[in-house]
This record gives sequence, C-alpha cells and structure tokens, in this order.
Amino acid sequence: MIKEITKKEKDPKPKYNMGQNSWFMIKLAWTSGEKKVLVLSLLSAILAVALNLVNLYVSPAILSAVERHAPVADLLLTIVGFVLGIMLVSAASTYVNANTLYGRISVRCEILNLLNRKAATTSYPNVDDDRYRKLLTKSSECINTNQAAAEAIWTTLTTLTANLLGFIIYVSLLTSVQPLLILIILVTTVISYLIGNYLNGYGYRHREEEAEYERHMDYITGRARDLSAAKDIRIFGLRPWLEDLYGKAMESYTAFHSKAQSVYIWAKIADLVLAFLRNAIAYAYLIGLVIQNDLGVAEFLLFFTAVGGFTQWVAGILGGFNTLHKQSLDISTVRECLEYDEPFKFDGGEHIEAEADRKYEIRLENVSFCYPGADKNTLTNINLTLHPGEKLAVVGLNGAGKTTLMKLICGFLDPTEGRVLLDGKDIRNFNRADYYTMFSAVFQSFSILAGTIATNVAQNDVGIDMERVKECIEKAGLRAKIESLPEGYETYLNREVYEGAILLSGGETQRLMLARALYKNAPFIVLDEPTAALDPIAESDMYQKYNEMTSGRSSIYISHRLASTRFCDRIIMIDNAGISEEGTHDELLKLGGKYAGLYEVQSKYYKEGEADNGEE
Repeated sequence: MIKEITKKEKDPKPKYNMGQNSWFMIKLAWTSGEKKVLVLSLLSAILAVALNLVNLYVSPAILSAVERHAPVADLLLTIVGFVLGIMLVSAASTYVNANTLYGRISVRCEILNLLNRKAATTSYPNVDDDRYRKLLTKSSECINTNQAAAEAIWTTLTTLTANLLGFIIYVSLLTSVQPLLILIILVTTVISYLIGNYLNGYGYRHREEEAEYERHMDYITGRARDLSAAKDIRIFGLRPWLEDLYGKAMESYTAFHSKAQSVYIWAKIADLVLAFLRNAIAYAYLIGLVIQNDLGVAEFLLFFTAVGGFTQWVAGILGGFNTLHKQSLDISTVRECLEYDEPFKFDGGEHIEAEADRKYEIRLENVSFCYPGADKNTLTNINLTLHPGEKLAVVGLNGAGKTTLMKLICGFLDPTEGRVLLDGKDIRNFNRADYYTMFSAVFQSFSILAGTIATNVAQNDVGIDMERVKECIEKAGLRAKIESLPEGYETYLNREVYEGAILLSGGETQRLMLARALYKNAPFIVLDEPTAALDPIAESDMYQKYNEMTSGRSSIYISHRLASTRFCDRIIMIDNAGISEEGTHDELLKLGGKYAGLYEVQSKYYKEGEADNGEE
C-alpha cells in the first residue's frame, strides 16, 4: 500500500535564483562549445522585435499616405516596401529559429551527461540517501524532453529579451502621448506578476512530495518489466496486485497534480482580470483624444495598435519572468543534485595506484557503524587486520552485518566511529576512486552490462586485451561455452537492449563474474555470497575454484554457509554486532562455541539432503 504523505513541511527555498540559473545556462552553453546558442537566441529576439515594428507601422504608414493624397506610385512603393520588409524579416527569423534547436539540444545533453556522471561516481552513501534520490528523480524530469526546463529555458530567455527590447521601444513611443498610461500598465502587470510568481511556485515547494509518488510508480513499472520477476508474476498471479498498486500510486499522483492545477488557475484568473482593467483604461483614453480631435486617424491607429502591443510586451515580460521562475526552480533542482555534498574525497584526496603484486595490509581499528535513522549499531568496536596474502572468511547468520563489514573494508561506507587503514593510512584521506581500484569483487547481485561478453569481462569497450579475456574465461571454466557461440566473445548479453542476445545460466553467469574479477587483477578480492543460490556442495566447489585462481592474493570470502570457507587461513564469525569467534575452521570446531554449533546444524542438514537425494 502506498504510504500517504501527510507531513507538512516548511516550504523549501531554491538554492539559486533566476539570474544565477540563467547565468549558469549561459556559461554552460559557452563552455560546452555551443556559443551559437547565445548568438542565435539574441538574433532571434532582435528579429522578433523588428518584425513587430514593421507590422506596427505598416497600416498607419499606408493610411497616412492615403490621407495626404500621395501619388499612386508612392503608395504602391510604400506597400511593396513593407511587404518586402515583412518577407525578409520573417524569412530570417524562420531560418534562425530553425537552427537554434540543435545547439539547445546539445546543451541539454551536456546536463544529462553531468547528471549521469554524478549518479555513477557519487559517494556510495548518497546512493541510499533519500533526499539525493529524490533530487536525481526530479532532475531527470527537467532534462528528459525538448519541453523540459533545461532546453525550454532558451525559448523563455529569447522571448523575454524580445519583450524587453520591445518594451523599451514602445515606452519611448507612448511617452509622447501620456506617461500615465505607462504607469497604469506597469502597476497592473507588476501585481499580476507577484500573484503568479507565488502561485506558480507551488510545484517547487512540493517537489519532494511529487517525487515520492513518481518513485512509487517508477518502481512498480520497473518490477513489472523486470525479466527476473517474470516467473514470479506469472506463478503467483501478481499482475492484479501490481496493477492495483500502480493504480493507487497514479491516483495519488493525479490528485497532487489536480491540486496543483487548481492553484495555477488562480494565477491565470488574476492575470486576465488585471489585463482587462489596464486595456480598458488605455483604450478609453485614446478614444477620448480622438473625440477631442487631438489625434488623427493614422496616429490613432498607430497608438491604438501600440497600446495593445505595449500591454503584450509588458504581459510578455511578466509571463516570461513567471515561466523563467518555474524553469529556474527546475534548473536549481538540477544544480542542487549536481552539487550534492560528497562525504568522500575524490579529486582532493591523496592519489594511490594499485599494484597487483604488492602486499597490502588493511586494518580496522575500533570500527563501529550505524545506518542513518537506525536506533542501534550494525557493527560495534570491530578490530580486524587483513594480512598480506591472507584468505579471510567472514561468516554469520543473515543480517549479522557481514555485508556491512565488506562495505567498510571496500570503502563504500565510512565508519561512524573508528578508522579503516590501508598500510597504516586512514582511507578517508585517499582519493576514493583510487582506493576502489585496490579491489576486485563478485557481489550477490550480478551486474551484467548490455554489451558483448568481452566488454563484460574487461568492463570497458576500449583497449580490451583479448588474449587476457580469453585466458580469464578459460580459467573460469567458460571457454567451451563461449567459443561454441556463433559470435564467440563478441556475443551480446542483455535482451532488453540487443535482439538476439543470449541468456547465460546462473552457473555460467557466476563464472563470467569470476573471469571479470580475474581480469581486473586487483590486490584484494572480495566475494560477498555470490553463490548463495547454489547448493552447499556446488558453492564449496566454486569457492575452491576461486581459491586456486587467486593464490597469493589477499581475499575476503563472505558466506552464511560455514562449510564453504573451510579452506581459508582465518575465519571470523559476526554475531551481536561484533566478532564473536575467530580462528581456523578446526580451531573453531574445537572451541565448541556458536560456530561449532551452527556448523553441526548445517552439516546435519546437508547430510540429510544428500541421503534424500540418494534414495531418489
């Protein structure tokens, strides 16, 4: 059931204002090599004003020529001149507008690249940070279409520039008639702007609520499309349930937008009422001048049209600022996401370079860790040293904290207390991306890329050492399978992207992940229960294979099955947020503690399973 959002939060203020966000986009266009976006946008605004002025003067000019009884040739010349002027300016404007699109798309794509890079490289704790994930979801919306803020802002800035230029020209024109008209129009439009500015900010003030509904819908949609869930959906008849969940999420999402639209419509109503008042006053004044014979027919037509045009310029400016304000809120969200705090050091950290054959030591000193929002530690006061070349097993029941310990060692998390040291240096001082190069790992969830088998092993599509790929595939016991395929190592994986891609079995996928770990050739190898889906004997065989092929490397094997890690130099058992027992497999059995008791239970289960299989 979707959790209803009822908590009333204080309206958040955007970190950046309209001017700052506009300047951000201008600088981005300049630095991304799309300077033509700025030039063409300015030229488009100038041409829009020019076309407006030509249209403004065409009727009064012709009427003036008729009034003074100008020769037919002069009248025709005036008409032809204005027609040619309109044609030329319109053609130039159309050409410029048609060529602005591509550069604007490129700038939007640059923002997309920045967001993707942020998502791929951000500090691991941010991945589970609810606020960051909401910002990322909302930021993605701001760049996903041509109408999204990251691209549409150029249209707004161009239109706003045109309106400002037209406003200046029309002010000088109308001042000669009655400056009071200008004041009336300005006052009414400013009031309209202030009302619209506040009401149109509703969406930003409630953006986290909207993002929450969107996350629910995206999750349900993703699960419905997930191939790994296809069997469960069919066997357990989950389709009606998923549809019901999606329907409730969509209902909440629709209700939110209905409420938002009801707020936005009041801004439109206020603008219409004020526009009616200012136009009525201006037209009444001009008609009065005509009645008093203070204006001729041609002048009346000019100023009558100018008043209408002036109100449009002013309304355009205010509407432009309202639109720019809403788009600026989205741009501010994108910038807040891009600039989200990084708890880890990257560029500013100490540079290190992994050396495969070097012997490193990792030591945990009084390490404790508590997840944000939790009421107790997952791990408390852990003291542990991984010696060079040592094979360390971390065992314990599900939920004991084994994976959390792995994340601390690998640098995915920083301890809330204590230190993690690499050769005596706190890893918080290192460039964290450099520190990650020290590890090669196989985790519980396999990350199969949409690419070839070779790229999945090398984790790259440039400069692949094919001989090394083949060597690692052979060591992993997958060579016969791969070379039996028509495309061999260039066979594509992931049918969601590539038609004709193959699906590897579970065991074949595990071997592929082993080949990937071998290819990286890092000083430390971590296996976080990658064989949990296998039976105990198959898992033990797989771990032995890992052991043989990683000889001489420091390794960490994480498992809840004790028999799988008997070959390790040392075994630690995690229980009650700490290391409860430590030693070799034989030493822990002789100790007769929790490890021995759990091993006895598991071994009895395995023996019973083998007996049942034998009877069959």
